[in-house]
Amino acid sequence: MTQRRSSWAMARFAAPAIPIAAMGLPLVVYLPEYYINSLGLPMATVGAAFLIVKLLDMLLDPVLGGMMDRTRSRWGRFRPWLAAGTPVIAIGTFALFMAQPGVGPIYLWFWLSVLYVGYSMVVLSQTAWGAVLSTDYQQRSRVYGWWQGANVVGMILVLCLPPIVTGVFKGDHLDSISAMGWFIVLLAPVTVLLAVSTVGEPAPPPRHGATGLRQYAKLLARPSVQRLLTADLLMGLAPGITGTLFLFFFQRMKNFDKTQSGVLLLIYFIAALAGAPLWPMLAKRIGKHRSLLVASLLYAAVQLAVVVTPAGNVVIGMVVLVLAGLPYSAAPLLVRAMMADIGDEERLESGVDKTGLLYAIVTGTLKLGYALAVGVFIILGWLGFDPKTPTRAGDAALVGLYAFAPAFLGLVVAAIMLRYPLDANRLAEIQRQLAALDAAETKAAQSAVESGPNAILPAPAE
Repeated sequence: MTQRRSSWAMARFAAPAIPIAAMGLPLVVYLPEYYINSLGLPMATVGAAFLIVKLLDMLLDPVLGGMMDRTRSRWGRFRPWLAAGTPVIAIGTFALFMAQPGVGPIYLWFWLSVLYVGYSMVVLSQTAWGAVLSTDYQQRSRVYGWWQGANVVGMILVLCLPPIVTGVFKGDHLDSISAMGWFIVLLAPVTVLLAVSTVGEPAPPPRHGATGLRQYAKLLARPSVQRLLTADLLMGLAPGITGTLFLFFFQRMKNFDKTQSGVLLLIYFIAALAGAPLWPMLAKRIGKHRSLLVASLLYAAVQLAVVVTPAGNVVIGMVVLVLAGLPYSAAPLLVRAMMADIGDEERLESGVDKTGLLYAIVTGTLKLGYALAVGVFIILGWLGFDPKTPTRAGDAALVGLYAFAPAFLGLVVAAIMLRYPLDANRLAEIQRQLAALDAAETKAAQSAVESGPNAILPAPAE
């Protein structure tokens, strides 16, 4: 399917990413603090629960990816999993976001595990579904541009909920957490139903081999996969670090108060939303891997420039955050579009469609980046940073980790993308060969049917 789908169809496909992203941000920013300060659970217990459950959840991704690749139904491979994961997310969100004082560690561990299982199901199924919506090199960037735009919209909306609840409706912090939960619980089923019932899924190719943990490990050994994974990890880790240190940096080093810093953070995400359609447009001109190279260089330059921006200047701060936000959307959408290309290359070589496994790899990388970003607090403490008492060594560590370390990661990604081999011309040749193989297979199957039940069929590819 190479035709260009309408913008309305892309919006319906991307819509479930809004509540999913709206759930992901509070899981990192709001819920740990809520369970510690509002519900009274020990900090060590909460920290261990969020970290260990997240790491264990990474082990589930290849299992789910293999199961999705083996799924055959009238609804396709991936849409049934998206639909099945939605009630899991809704139930888990309700239990975690509506929890009241008196809940214990077992409650947190159980419902956090439930929520992450649902999260893996819906994120993996939606991103893998996007890979098969088009076989066109350029249209794949557009598909994930819509998907990433919906992700950013979800984060912006959930960031707006606390000030609306406390400022307009005069609620408290507990009301803000509940509002986030209801936003997810109510919106997730509606958006998923809209997507799975109105956007089709192409019929999968015939199954010719296994799609399990062994095949997952072999995919990890592919050089092109390793390049993409490294780029995705580093370009996810870099903004993860800056996001973790954002308030500390702009309040301590740039003399902004909490309100001003919050406005700057919102501007950052608005710029990320504006960048979502820009990178597919650039990819159409210079290719996806070169667009990712440009994005990583821009990100590195802005991270270095923030060091010399004057303290307390809101206008310049806004300009810097706009420039920093624009490349935020590049890696998530371009890497996933490029992974779809690798899926075609892998099917040509092995004869097996492994889309689910490939996107399980990307989903795992995203989770690993989030987990590693949390470790920046440990490093910052080792380097002498004190959140209450400014010191020269601590401030230098804060600047180094917020600005120079992410800039270095951006430069590494640019170097990785310099010689990326799978461009539009190479993909066109791969798809030409795939079309020839599919046509020959169809012809052989028709001949076998015509020859009767005693015909000898060709052996399936391994």
